[in-house]
Amino acid sequence: MVFEPTNLPLPEETALETRAVLKKAASAHRYLAELKGVSASIPNEAILINTLTMQEAKDSSEIENIITTHDELFKAGLEASALNPAAKEVQNYAVALQAAFRNIRASRLIRLQDILDIQQTLERNNAGLRRQSGTTLKNQQTGEVVYTPPQDPGQIQSLMANLTEYINDSGLSDNDPLVKMAIIHFQFESIHPFYDGNGRTGRILNILYMITQGLLDLPVLYLSRHTIRNKARYYQLLQAVRDENEWEPWLLFLLEGVEQTARQTIFLINQTKGLISNSKHRMRAELPKIYRQELLNNIFRHPYTKIEFVMKDLDVTRLTATKYLDQLAQKGFLEKQKVGRTNYYINSPLCDLFVRNPDAPQTEIGSTK
Repeated sequence: MVFEPTNLPLPEETALETRAVLKKAASAHRYLAELKGVSASIPNEAILINTLTMQEAKDSSEIENIITTHDELFKAGLEASALNPAAKEVQNYAVALQAAFRNIRASRLIRLQDILDIQQTLERNNAGLRRQSGTTLKNQQTGEVVYTPPQDPGQIQSLMANLTEYINDSGLSDNDPLVKMAIIHFQFESIHPFYDGNGRTGRILNILYMITQGLLDLPVLYLSRHTIRNKARYYQLLQAVRDENEWEPWLLFLLEGVEQTARQTIFLINQTKGLISNSKHRMRAELPKIYRQELLNNIFRHPYTKIEFVMKDLDVTRLTATKYLDQLAQKGFLEKQKVGRTNYYINSPLCDLFVRNPDAPQTEIGSTK
């Protein structure tokens, strides 16, 4: 089987893995390995999955000009009926990412059906692969057509079958997995298989592919942040591969994104660990009668929590859940607010950490600074 990205042949593997690419790939792998270890140090993985996939959902959707705030997103988990359209689309992204993660976690395979399911959850339709011609990609400023993806439905189907085989059959390429991820992302975006949702689906595939390769255990690397900050360059480099077969700049761009966001996520997880540890010690000292690990997990799993969440997570009555949350609010662990008839309780330090969205300090791997 020959894998050829749309409209151009793939260079020899040795031509793709230049000295600069291999050097950057090695650095990215080092930070991914540290991120994998740091992620495992959080005792309840749902804390990271819930918070970091929502961050990725926000960033990835922003690339498509779907803009919302952290406050709107965190409230989304409380009152889904009150969501504005942008927040609903971002929440769809988080749901799609988490569902896909559960599907591929055991099999370590990404099937075409998984890709179709992601897009269907994002767009809330079952349009599937494109069946009509006329799709073009245009410069958003000028309206000029910069790229015309495959138009024939049979070709789209064939290319997607070819791509999923390349994704899952490690015997087809000896390229470094991160190099292969960049090739897969280029190919998917160039096939542009759906009427809508291609960019967001492609960014979810990045995360899933790293999990299938054992580079991550959890979907915690929100690579979209790097793309937002370099949006024009991202599209420019994609097009340079199509027009001029310029692979090295594209590969270096993606590898740099993996390294930078891995470092940022390591920093963010370590900050979260610090908040959890501080809250744990304070709860034991100030509220020993209500301290439970499950309660601590709840207020970090749900940055905005409510009585019903505590009732479910701790299997307690409404009266007990209310007492727990009100005491946490009185002691300053949470901030109590009211929306309509519902009280909700904000873990302000955790929310502030995500709103600030800090960059990682420039320290060496393993540094405790």
